[in-house]
Amino acid sequence: MPALRITGRLLLACLLSPGLATGEGAVKLAQTMQAAAIDRAGGPEVITLHTLPVPKPAADEVLIAVNTAGVAIWDVGLRKHPQSIKHSHFPLVLGTDGAGIVAAVGAKVQGFKVGGQVYSYSWDNPHGGFYAEYVAVPAERVGHVPAGLSLRQAGAIATTGLTAIQGIDDALHLKSGQTLIIHGASGGVGNLALQFAKLRGVKVLATASGEDGLAFVKRLGADAVVDSRHGDIAGAAHQFAPAGVDAVLALAGGDTLERCIDALRPGGHVAFPEGVEPEPKARAGLAIVRYNAIPGAQEFQRLNRAIEAVKLEVPIAAEFPLAEAAKAQERVEAGHILGKIVLRIR
Repeated sequence: MPALRITGRLLLACLLSPGLATGEGAVKLAQTMQAAAIDRAGGPEVITLHTLPVPKPAADEVLIAVNTAGVAIWDVGLRKHPQSIKHSHFPLVLGTDGAGIVAAVGAKVQGFKVGGQVYSYSWDNPHGGFYAEYVAVPAERVGHVPAGLSLRQAGAIATTGLTAIQGIDDALHLKSGQTLIIHGASGGVGNLALQFAKLRGVKVLATASGEDGLAFVKRLGADAVVDSRHGDIAGAAHQFAPAGVDAVLALAGGDTLERCIDALRPGGHVAFPEGVEPEPKARAGLAIVRYNAIPGAQEFQRLNRAIEAVKLEVPIAAEFPLAEAAKAQERVEAGHILGKIVLRIR
C-alpha cells in the first residue's frame, strides 16, 4: 500500500470540523472553539476554559487553527492587569504568540494560503489571544514557519525570537568580534539571543542561575558563563574582556544587572526589552535603549533566515494542555525556566 502524503491542507482537514467545503481552499469551519480566558483580573485561578465563537477574520487578517501557543511572563502581566491593553473586553483570551495552520484568509490578504504553516506575534490582538483553538490575526503580524522547525517549536518563539534578533541587530547593532553580556541567557528570549549572537560572530558572556542553568547556556554556545546569583560578575567580565565589554543585553533587572553594566567599556551600550524590571539605572555618558519586538513581513523573513542559518535549537522546558493554562502560568511565575513554556492546543 503506498504511503500517504500528509500535506498542510490534508492536515488542516483532519484538524477542523466538520470537513472541507466545496471550492478551492475553502474550509467549513467550526462555529465555536475552546479557549482559556479570564473574566476578571486575578491569580491563575481566574483562567478557565470558555466556549467562544470562532473569530471571523477581517479583510486584512488570517485565521489560524492554533497548534501551540507560547506562555510567558507578559501573559501573567495581562492576567493581572488586563486594563493595560486597549482590547481588554471580557472574556479575554490570553496569549501573544503561537503557531498553527492557516484556516482562512481575508479578501485582501496576500502571501498566505489555507493549509500553510504559520507563526505569529500579536500584542493586544483585537480578536483575543492564542490560548485558543483559533485566532484571527492581522496578516502583517504573521510569518511562514521556517524550514527545520515544527509547529510546536515555532509556537514557542514568535515573540521571543523577534525580541532576540532585534535586540542583537537593531538595538545593539552588534558586529563580528564584539563582546556581549547576556544577562538572563537561559530564559525564553536569552537562549535565542545567545544563539543569534553567536551566528553574528559575537563573543558572549552569559549569566544564568544554578549549575543546570550554567550547563544549559554553555551547551548553547556561550564563550564564558557566570552564576547570576552567586558568581563574581566583575571578575568574570574582566577575564572575558579585560578592556571592557562592548554591550549588555539585559533580560533581567536588579543589582546583578548593574554589575554587568559596570563591566562596559567607555562608549558601550545597553539594551533591554520593555517589561524588564527594575529597569537599568541611567548613567552619564551611557546609551541605554529600551525596545519592543516589532512583527512584520520583513522582520519574520529576517528571523527565518537567522533560524535556518544557525539551525536554531528551541528548548521547551514544559508543555501543558489548553485546559491547564492556569498551571502553565503558575510554572512561569515560579521562575528558573530553561527555555520556554508552551500550551499544546492540538
